[in-house]
Amino acid sequence: MTVVKTSVRNFLAHKGRMALSAVAVLLSVAFVSGTLVFTDTMNTTFDKLFASTSSDVTVSPKGAAAADEMPSQTGKPESLPASVVARVEKSPGVKSAEGAVSSMSVTVVDSENENVGASSGAPTIAGNWTRNDLRSMEITSGHAPRGPTEVMVDADTADKHGLKLGDELRTIVVTGDIKAKIVGIATFKVTNPGATILYFDTETAQRGLLGETGRFTQINVVAGQGVSDTQLKTDLAGSLDGAYKLQTQKEMTDSGRESVGSFLDVMKYAMLGFAGIAFLVGIFLIVNTFSMLVAQRTREIGLMRAIGSSRKQVNRSVLLEAVLLGVVGSIAGVAAGVGLAVGLMKLMSAIGMELSTQDLTVKWTTPAVGLALGVIVTVLAAYIPARRAGKISPMAALRDAGTPADGRAGRIRGTIGLLLTAGGVAALLTATQAEKASEGSLFLGLGVVFTLIGFVVVGPLLAGFFVRVLSLFVLRAWGPVGRMAERNALRNPRRTGATGAALMIGLALVACLSVVGSSMVASATDELDKSVGADFIIQSSSGQPIVPQAQKALEAAPHTSHITEYKSIEAKLTTPDGKTVSEDLAAADSTYAQDLRRETVAGELSAAYGKDAMSVGDTFAEEHGVKVGDVLTVAFKGGETGKLKVAAITSDDVSVDKGAKYLSIATAERYLSAERLPKNILMFAAADDGKEKEAYAALKDSLAPYPQYKVQDQTDFKQDLKDQIGQLLNIVYGLLGLAIIVAVLGVVNTLALSVVERTREIGLLRAIGLSRRQLRRMIRLESVVIALFGALLGLGLGMGWGTAAQKILALEGLGVLEIPWPTIGGVFVASAFVGLFAALVPAFRAGRMNVLNAIATD
Repeated sequence: MTVVKTSVRNFLAHKGRMALSAVAVLLSVAFVSGTLVFTDTMNTTFDKLFASTSSDVTVSPKGAAAADEMPSQTGKPESLPASVVARVEKSPGVKSAEGAVSSMSVTVVDSENENVGASSGAPTIAGNWTRNDLRSMEITSGHAPRGPTEVMVDADTADKHGLKLGDELRTIVVTGDIKAKIVGIATFKVTNPGATILYFDTETAQRGLLGETGRFTQINVVAGQGVSDTQLKTDLAGSLDGAYKLQTQKEMTDSGRESVGSFLDVMKYAMLGFAGIAFLVGIFLIVNTFSMLVAQRTREIGLMRAIGSSRKQVNRSVLLEAVLLGVVGSIAGVAAGVGLAVGLMKLMSAIGMELSTQDLTVKWTTPAVGLALGVIVTVLAAYIPARRAGKISPMAALRDAGTPADGRAGRIRGTIGLLLTAGGVAALLTATQAEKASEGSLFLGLGVVFTLIGFVVVGPLLAGFFVRVLSLFVLRAWGPVGRMAERNALRNPRRTGATGAALMIGLALVACLSVVGSSMVASATDELDKSVGADFIIQSSSGQPIVPQAQKALEAAPHTSHITEYKSIEAKLTTPDGKTVSEDLAAADSTYAQDLRRETVAGELSAAYGKDAMSVGDTFAEEHGVKVGDVLTVAFKGGETGKLKVAAITSDDVSVDKGAKYLSIATAERYLSAERLPKNILMFAAADDGKEKEAYAALKDSLAPYPQYKVQDQTDFKQDLKDQIGQLLNIVYGLLGLAIIVAVLGVVNTLALSVVERTREIGLLRAIGLSRRQLRRMIRLESVVIALFGALLGLGLGMGWGTAAQKILALEGLGVLEIPWPTIGGVFVASAFVGLFAALVPAFRAGRMNVLNAIATD
């Protein structure tokens, strides 16, 4: 009980000094809790949506795309004949059955040709209005569509784009354009995460989306009284002889959850990874805090030992303070995490993915995980300072506060750190020499871990060298004040090393990702310059196939020497070694050999576009023992099986079309009917000599009615690639910002506690003539040099990681290493400002000290 009282008293006595450490715990726990609440809320939202839109049992074609698959590249979903509805209705246990039509291969534009479809990655879905839709929707304005010129939209889309009754919409599908006026608006009864929904009457939906009447994409079946969904599915399976895919409502919900869950899991674990980095950085802050508090209480602890306190009691007392810190920070962090989740939901709503706070889900596991993580991490971080406190002898009560550094322990630590760093560097070098990316990635991971731990352990040794070097350029210009700042930074290398290491971790990741991102852009740009001969690339930003009417418009554009079609075809290949593998084949016009220059290791690529011919990549050829002249059995999905001769083997030492297997569109047409032949996913164009500008303008004009597609020249394409990677890096930098914020708090806390520790010294300096301004400048300069020390370590380490990672990416065709020096330099300079900012409050407090009181401090 005495230990507990002592711990509580000390915690409350130093609550100001604990505050920043508590904030670090709070931020880290908030990120973890916020991530869990956010993803649980999204799961709840989608579960409700899938459950409300699914009937008791759904009957669909066996080849229908799953919820997590792209829509059919034919532009038309798989369908079944309307006669199946009658068969289902006669099955035992069925109360009612209704045919439904649904397609995601659509684009919707308003009267001003603006795309009103979802922009957040959610689908745009068109279909017919059915009784099953009443489960999730209600008509709140107008009426359901009754003819070919009428359409109903969801209320969220209408609000977002300012649509109202009477407005005309044009729905672009592979069968042509459907023009209709809005006659109704339907509102979701549950949260709509962002999808755009359009409803037509049944005949219009069938003709426009499927190309013919009398067919449906699915049948919604309602069970009779007392019949379970599972029993109904069993009865239907018997009635339909297993010819169709049957799913209960639970199975449909599970399937939808699985498809959405894969995306949510990536986001969830990525965000938790950044939270882990913040926790790691927070450990340095907590270690520093407790180390300094123990050092400042050396005489107090010595007195406790002199009056009978055992080592275990002192140790437990410090650990109990850590528990209190962890509990306070974690409870506040869990609460802040809920607020963070709400903020993320608002942010997602702002970019188009609607999430409602009514679905806010806080499971009991979230506060439990947050509290456990916060307390465990805090206690682990405080363990070493606690052990150090337990070793303080009663004789320490007779000495001045503070404990001398253990020289032997420092040497052992330095040796271990150097060994770990050397092992990490060896692993990184091994990664750069690997012949396979998988092998190189393993050594890269080991190298990153060992060099990081090594730099953290050897930090105090590095601090002495780097601080002196930095001082030559940063501090010496400030005269005696600068030299005092240098000595303060060197006074406790262990503390300076730990403070710098906290900043090092975040900046190392920033530097590594900057190198990798810049190298990816430079490699792709270099590859485009060397291999892409086409002047223009035409594609959809959402991955939709190019509809025939858009293709005709492109082909009619003037000033072009050729237009190349490019399709992706699913097939199963049986190789000479008897193995059957599923592959995507690239069917294109023969002009594609001009649009993309590919090096061949055997045969002629032009021959691969001949009758019943194809090419394979050299990796595939090596794995399956394929050589030029061999015949592969190719079973085209949805079509016939043919025998294709290998006319060329292409090099896979590329990043564009790596591993592609080419054949002509004419060959694909021999084995696939016009209905089953996929539409183009890409098209390429070459301009007439000297007519590049005119052709560019003409192609853009031809696609003006189809805003879902974009025409890009090589400059546009490179910029688009750069922007995409830049956006991804910006998101990562934003998440890493949490770790950097915690590191800044570490600098603030170290300086604040250092000022308290040096109170008497500061008073003496002020007494012999140091002005307030000089005192504040000294503390700011000390902070700047510590921040620059951490930046030097982090940026150097990160560039090493990034260089090793690029060597591995070179095995995948990304062979250009580019160091983004402007970014690296900008981060280094920004680190100085970070240090300056971190010192503002401690410097201000030091400047306000009363000189006499400071001198009298024991």
